[in-house]
Amino acid sequence: MEKKELLYSQERIAGRVKALADLISRDLEGQEVVLIGVLKGAFIFLADLVRHLKIPHTVDFVRLASYGSGSVSSGEITFSKDIEIDVEGKSVLIVEDIIDTGESIAFLQGRLKERRPASIRVCALIDKRERRERAVTADYVGFAVDKGFIVGYGLDFNEKFRCLPEIYVIREGNSDH
Repeated sequence: MEKKELLYSQERIAGRVKALADLISRDLEGQEVVLIGVLKGAFIFLADLVRHLKIPHTVDFVRLASYGSGSVSSGEITFSKDIEIDVEGKSVLIVEDIIDTGESIAFLQGRLKERRPASIRVCALIDKRERRERAVTADYVGFAVDKGFIVGYGLDFNEKFRCLPEIYVIREGNSDH
């Protein structure tokens, strides 16, 4: 049985999302900006982020698939949904729920570079370094977490807990401990 431990409250998340939006608005002011949300996990974070942005922008989505069994990726990543907006010459901001191994972000950055945007930046709600395999960094980070399985606010465990308004760490065990 999984036990949830509160990591970040709604208020703390809201404050951090607004602060990120203010920073992004300042840094990308005057540029043609395309935000690319990585489905499914980033949709809640992206929705809240864009409501606070003070700059014009467009939004698109990608969905990536990594083939493998269980919780282990084969490292082979493909698009199951690609962007539809032309990003050539535009400032791209990838909006991700969590950077974990770094494989997906590295893949996405590489594929987007082929489309010749003016710049590519990354905004991650959670930067989790425990399992990092690729040297990728986010330009904007909501929260840095060393380790743990994180759920809520878009992040899921087998499609559960995604709708929680807070962020939790899942602890294995039963209620007797």
